[in-house]
Amino acid sequence: MTGIGGVEMGALAARTRALAVLRVRSRAVAVALLPAAAAVILLVGGSTGHLVGGGWDVLRRVVSVLALCVLLAAAGVALVVARSRPAVTPTVTVAEESAPDLYRMVRDLADRLDVPAPSAIALTPDCDSWLEDRAHPRHGPPPVERHDDDLSGPGGPARRRSAAAAPVLVIGSPFLWWMRVGELRAVLAPVVAGTGPSAHPDIAAARRFIRGLDAAVAVASADRRDPLSRVACAGLGWVSRLLLRGCREHATGMERGVATAAAERAQAVDYGLRIVAQEQVGLAYAGWDRLLTRVALPAWRMGRWPSRLDVGVVAALTELSRRDRLAEGFASRLGERPACDLLEEPGTMDEAVSLLAARLFHGGPAETGPDWSPVGWGEYPEEVVDRTWRTDAARLHRVLDTLGVRRPAGGTAPGTDGPTLARVLDHLAIPDTEPPAPSPTDPPTGYGDPGTPDAPAPGAGAQAGYGDDLGAPPPRYGDHDAPDDEDEDDLAGTTARGAALAAGLSAQLAREEARARPGGAGVPSSSPGAGPDAALWDGRALPLLPLQPPRTGREILTAHITAMVCCAAMDTAGAAPGLDWLDGPSLLVDGARTADLAPSVLSLVETGDPGPLRAWMTDLGIRPEKPVRLV
Repeated sequence: MTGIGGVEMGALAARTRALAVLRVRSRAVAVALLPAAAAVILLVGGSTGHLVGGGWDVLRRVVSVLALCVLLAAAGVALVVARSRPAVTPTVTVAEESAPDLYRMVRDLADRLDVPAPSAIALTPDCDSWLEDRAHPRHGPPPVERHDDDLSGPGGPARRRSAAAAPVLVIGSPFLWWMRVGELRAVLAPVVAGTGPSAHPDIAAARRFIRGLDAAVAVASADRRDPLSRVACAGLGWVSRLLLRGCREHATGMERGVATAAAERAQAVDYGLRIVAQEQVGLAYAGWDRLLTRVALPAWRMGRWPSRLDVGVVAALTELSRRDRLAEGFASRLGERPACDLLEEPGTMDEAVSLLAARLFHGGPAETGPDWSPVGWGEYPEEVVDRTWRTDAARLHRVLDTLGVRRPAGGTAPGTDGPTLARVLDHLAIPDTEPPAPSPTDPPTGYGDPGTPDAPAPGAGAQAGYGDDLGAPPPRYGDHDAPDDEDEDDLAGTTARGAALAAGLSAQLAREEARARPGGAGVPSSSPGAGPDAALWDGRALPLLPLQPPRTGREILTAHITAMVCCAAMDTAGAAPGLDWLDGPSLLVDGARTADLAPSVLSLVETGDPGPLRAWMTDLGIRPEKPVRLV
């Protein structure tokens, strides 16, 4: 099949499926009009003297009332489908004055493909690119600007189409920073080519109908207290879902045909380079996922959001190319022009995308404040890693106080409360004979207790760990209100004291996260061309895309013990907090990253054997009996 033939066949298949979707809509309208047609027949028959009698009169009244009710219900459903706001991906709009080179490249690409140019460009914190229709009245009209090289001008079918009707081109921000200009153009070619089939009236109408049904289902799913509203929403949801089921197969075939036509048309533009660029897509996705889960998430938990995530993904992938000999060729690409040079102010755009990523993946506030401030990569070790470890260590000792664990006699330095690592080791290493009883003469010290001078800063109490900086899989973050049966199964292989301590830590974390959870989502203030499109999406259900499932009790306990060990290493052996681009927070001893702590901590947690951990600390000169500084 030739390229032109593939384009025609794909477009024909898409239009055929679009007509099938529209036929479903027509059948629904016909069903809604059927009682009205029957009522008209009965009324006309009575007026002409053909359908007379008491039975016909009753039937006319019943059918007329039924027709009126069906018409009112159908009109209500049609109004909701037409007026409901379809779901829109949260993005950061790129104004043309802030990226003229990027707009010029996209218009040139659309001109070469002979398709309409996208009406606007937006960035999303994801490794993907797509077209999104935002022509719905509830979204507001897209900006319509005329340019000398605008494809909406005269000169061909593509140029005669209105730019306002074209969809928005959404680009994954990691692509702009990691890919070179040529690679980005090759990756965007099949995406931009999709504006051609999208402009067909039948396909556009079918998509509007499906998006309206989807929005109507969302409206019907909203909580309602009024019984009448609940009944109306139940009927609306049933009808919308029924129509969606009827359209599902045809809609899938339509989108498949559009994608086929776009891919065939894009083969004429940078096809060879696209094959190479697809390798960079997978690499960027891997680096972005690792950066979010191991580097950004610990900072978000501390009430700080890294303001240069896209710069960080470049650093992470560069580090990967240095470590992995299979990726050595990727470093040579860095000498070419990066696609972020197409932006006038890449730093401002990176900051806006980074804040949006924190909103989507963590549910942070919409704008900066005392409890939610940006952090640079140079400040990350001190502001995030060090504070995370000391916050976890303070929480660990606070839970030990709650459990009534005594502090070692004589282990307290003058002028301090004496939080030591030895206290943790002695508690977990003692054989399990009976649970320790609280001592009335040993009151809790309240390390890091709210309201004391050593209390964690607002937002710091929500920290749930820091990732595994020492080689093991990173701990999982999320809501710590996990089911009790799962926690019991997870802690079945640990000691009784370890299980009790893990349960106490899990409960304390749940309380702290409940207090630190943002109460509302304000509308962010943004400068032109750099800010989340807050008016286009609902921020009440955040995070929209949580990164990881809840941590288990064993993972929580392991993370807190590791944090305490790292604090002891920093305060007694001269170690320092560090940042590893691929593994997140790390402990540096003499400038080198330690990589063998995790097995020793797991041995203590699972079997109560402190021997491997004590040997590891002895080799590094760590003194567990010395008090450490907490937050």
